[in-house]
Amino acid sequence: MTREKIDGLETWMTAFLRDCKMRGLSAFTVEFYRAQLQIFTAYCKGESVTEVLDLTPDLLRGFMLALETKGRNAGGRHAAFRSVRVFLRWYEAEAEPEAWVNPVRKVKPPKVTHEIIKGVPTEDIKAMLATCGDNFTGVRDRALLLCLLDAGARAREFLALNLGDVDFVSGAVDIRKGKGGKSRTVFIGKRSRKALRAYIRLRTDNDSALWVTKNGGRRLAVPSLRQLLVRRADLARVPVPSPHDFRRSFALALLRAHVDIFSIQKLLGHAGLDVLRLYLAQNTDDIREAHERASPADNL
Repeated sequence: MTREKIDGLETWMTAFLRDCKMRGLSAFTVEFYRAQLQIFTAYCKGESVTEVLDLTPDLLRGFMLALETKGRNAGGRHAAFRSVRVFLRWYEAEAEPEAWVNPVRKVKPPKVTHEIIKGVPTEDIKAMLATCGDNFTGVRDRALLLCLLDAGARAREFLALNLGDVDFVSGAVDIRKGKGGKSRTVFIGKRSRKALRAYIRLRTDNDSALWVTKNGGRRLAVPSLRQLLVRRADLARVPVPSPHDFRRSFALALLRAHVDIFSIQKLLGHAGLDVLRLYLAQNTDDIREAHERASPADNL
């Protein structure tokens, strides 16, 4: 057996991904690791490195710089770094190579700036809704935009919903394929339920998926959702939002309605409050209104 077969990067990455599946990591997480590690492997090949034991701290730093040169933002570079770090730590524990020092231990992760994360402006959402007509696509898109805002779900969670996951009376929506394999219940309001019922009445397919394409009744995929948002934003002449921007708007809307942060955290499916703090961007008007409600001097 050649050394490349024993110590080859691709050999061990395949074994790592197999172990991830065996341990029950979500398909999304496994695919995320696969994509990041394939980019890393391609970079290593370009540097004539094909074996794990030949990886060096300098090579890892070069990989981070190469990602930056190609336009990856700090968050994207940090995601790639985390994937490589998880893989190399797994390899260290799995292979137990003698006299080998894990190079990732000497490399600091890219610094991520914690900037305020904004959602979709309310006026932009209204403008996009106004472009939705009375044909199937328009009725579906209206329901989708309202529910995407109302549920606060991640794009993949949202598109994985089935008809049976929605209680059309109470508005409860069961997220069965949440991040990390965790399930939770979210809710949609009366306006969203009304729009959703109108969309369901127009469907002629037998697909169990909640959100389907116009032709063939196939489940909508994330790229299709992004194209839908581009189309509606272009028609409304507003900046194109991402699916995640609706989730941020959901969090901010609940905060402004004085919902406690722990309830918001539970609805979003966050394990902690760190990411939630970035979602809950407050502008000057929010802070002013908060002070007016609780001014110590005014309440003497």
